[in-house]
Amino acid sequence: MKKTLDLITVGRAGVDLYGAQIGGRLEDMGSFRKYIGGSPTNIACGTARLGLKSAVITRVGNEHMGRFICEQLVREGVDVRGVRTDPERLTALVLLGIRDEEQFPLIFYRENCADMALSEDDIDEAFIAEARSVLATGTHLSNPRTEAAVLKALKFARKHGAKTALDIDYRPNLWGVAGHGDGESRFVESGAVTAKLQSTLPLFDLIVGTEEEFHIAGGSTNTIKALRAVRKVSAATLVCKRGAKGAVAFEGGIPDNLDEGHSGPGFPIEVFNVLGAGDGFFSGLLKGWLDGENWSKALEYANACGAFAVSRHGCTPAYPSLEELKFFLKRGVKRPDLRNDRELEQIHWATNRPGDWSTMRVFAFDHRMQLEEMDGYTLEKGGAFKKLCLEAALQVQDGRPGYGILCDNRIGRKALHAAAGTGLWVGRPCELPGSRPLKLEPELGLDNGSLEEWARDNVVKVLCFCHPHDDAVTRTAQEETVKRLFDASRRNGLEFLLEVIPSKVAPVGDTTTAQLIEQFYAIGVYPDWWKLEPMKTPIAWENVIAAIEKHDAHTRGIVVLGLDAPEADLAASFNVAASYDLVKGFAVGRTIFGDVARAWLKGEKGDAAAVAEMARRFTRLCRIWDASRKALGEKAD
Repeated sequence: MKKTLDLITVGRAGVDLYGAQIGGRLEDMGSFRKYIGGSPTNIACGTARLGLKSAVITRVGNEHMGRFICEQLVREGVDVRGVRTDPERLTALVLLGIRDEEQFPLIFYRENCADMALSEDDIDEAFIAEARSVLATGTHLSNPRTEAAVLKALKFARKHGAKTALDIDYRPNLWGVAGHGDGESRFVESGAVTAKLQSTLPLFDLIVGTEEEFHIAGGSTNTIKALRAVRKVSAATLVCKRGAKGAVAFEGGIPDNLDEGHSGPGFPIEVFNVLGAGDGFFSGLLKGWLDGENWSKALEYANACGAFAVSRHGCTPAYPSLEELKFFLKRGVKRPDLRNDRELEQIHWATNRPGDWSTMRVFAFDHRMQLEEMDGYTLEKGGAFKKLCLEAALQVQDGRPGYGILCDNRIGRKALHAAAGTGLWVGRPCELPGSRPLKLEPELGLDNGSLEEWARDNVVKVLCFCHPHDDAVTRTAQEETVKRLFDASRRNGLEFLLEVIPSKVAPVGDTTTAQLIEQFYAIGVYPDWWKLEPMKTPIAWENVIAAIEKHDAHTRGIVVLGLDAPEADLAASFNVAASYDLVKGFAVGRTIFGDVARAWLKGEKGDAAAVAEMARRFTRLCRIWDASRKALGEKAD
């Protein structure tokens, strides 16, 4: 059978609730950040970010957290065919905290959890046969039912020529040899655990663990003796993690000194969070191992990925993309606290964003001032009309990718909330309509703190009326506002769209918009999206794209705005804009809803007719854009 997968991991899958306050006791945490967790799940995600085709075999509950894990795995590019939904059990949870550089308290909520119900029935031979390698972790050897599932997976792996790997991943309390409050404990001696591990060690080609984990696997607290005990029952390559000293690999006999093993370069970084660092390490190691690199290079990948994990908050979110890893290995460490390295963090953010938005067909009904000025407007009617706009957008989308909306919270709150989870791209405006100098909606607060309350799929959108000829006071005030909002967006994990309209301020030329783009990059604003008015000449477009690509090779791209232009004018601008790959689509509003809103507010048009007319107009614009893009593609061919 053709090997369509590089890796299948088997075992734990849970939700990590990470304390957001650093330096406090777990007892005192006021808020938590939610991530996927569990060693096999982390490793599947970590390797997927590095370009491997990864899958996981596990169970999750039939509830919100189980669905979160499945959806997040898909966003990370992990194959979820091996994930089963357990109708009787809840998804596992873990509460974690960062007390200081040495204490990382955690509590496992895994009593009869879904992943511990993994059984032999969940192991499909045809699925295993697709993989080049299969990885198991120690926790699932601790229970007869899950152990049987792991052994069956390993049997099929070896039958079909896949490599096998073990992450010892020793958690004493998950083996029942430590209490619930001892989740942080990494080692408790147990002859029963050692015997169980040693009975499976011959099944693996690669075994990875810390010195303490090899102590339990080898039955000795002397690391050399423990490694030699493991070697007696297994011919696997043994990789021993040594914390700040890096790691060493042993392919044959175990020498008298650990330093005599294969090693890779380490990295002088600050220890901020050790939780999940081993899974990051294993992800990098697997990338090198499966790519056929020598052990020095594989360990370099592993050490680098472990360094990222140690320096950031969370487990899976900390792991690098392949591009980020290559950049880091080429450039090196500029500051030991990697999470505060702005250049590195921008690459981390930009290369790990989920979703394919290579086409953007956006119905923009985030208008507030224009709607409020229409005859018959009330807040209640405005909100109801925006629900009709959403209905029209969903009708056009019809479950397909590449469609979105812009919707505000002040008038369109119900539509905004209803859009969550529909598959639409959702942009949400922050500016006070028409303000110059730029002012933000009061709901954001002075420090934009309310962004913490936003749905995670909302994109922060801000419109700035600006021009390169702005006086220094106006320019400084507007840039400071945009920068505060951008920084708050990043802190809260929200994408950022910056819209600039210089033509409403002063005359524009071929370099006007490009100059503005340069100015915003110069103050450290890296928008995920740019929303721009149509350029009047090809050279103006070329200047804009050169300015963006000069500073950010990973931007999501550009969407073209409409400015209430007639359809014929929009079609002409689409034909020009579509010739540039960085332009992903359009965001148009009043051309679609303007006349409809005026008629509906005066009672001249009913709900169904309004939805039908807006859907017709939106569909027409989508077809014009798609035809422009297609025509250029055919011309290029």
